[in-house]
Amino acid sequence: MELSSLTAIAPIDGRYRSKVSNLAPYFSEFGLIHYRVYVEIEYFIALCQIPLPQLKEVKPDIFPQLRSVYENFQVKDAQRIKEIESTTNHDVKAVEYFLKEIFGNLGLEAHKEFIHFGLTSQDINNTATPLSLKKAFEGEYLPMLQSLQNKLTDLSA
Repeated sequence: MELSSLTAIAPIDGRYRSKVSNLAPYFSEFGLIHYRVYVEIEYFIALCQIPLPQLKEVKPDIFPQLRSVYENFQVKDAQRIKEIESTTNHDVKAVEYFLKEIFGNLGLEAHKEFIHFGLTSQDINNTATPLSLKKAFEGEYLPMLQSLQNKLTDLSA
């Protein structure tokens, strides 16, 4: 069924979509998947920086390539995660498997078992959701509020 104002689960995705489409990167399923990837990668980098003895061979010069995975995250990446999820039947596990594929491409095969090391799915979800709120506040709400403040200042001058 195609998305329309009549088939949307809530009016915000239906008739109000044009008013809130700029929030989709933060609050859509794509957004949630994106922030899960973000959290998993930053957690792995943090483990490397402790440093865990098992990760001492991971050089910091790989961190920008790891970060580029979430910085350049695309719909096709989220679709790949959804494909994996159709097999795992677990959303966060699908993110983990996606990252294991990426690690293989980056020469980090020997360290892929440290993705999600010591974490539960709730650790990822309970970090990804507030991160999406923070990013939406910084990227959308605060600039609009500053614009409003500037306009009011101009009008009052």
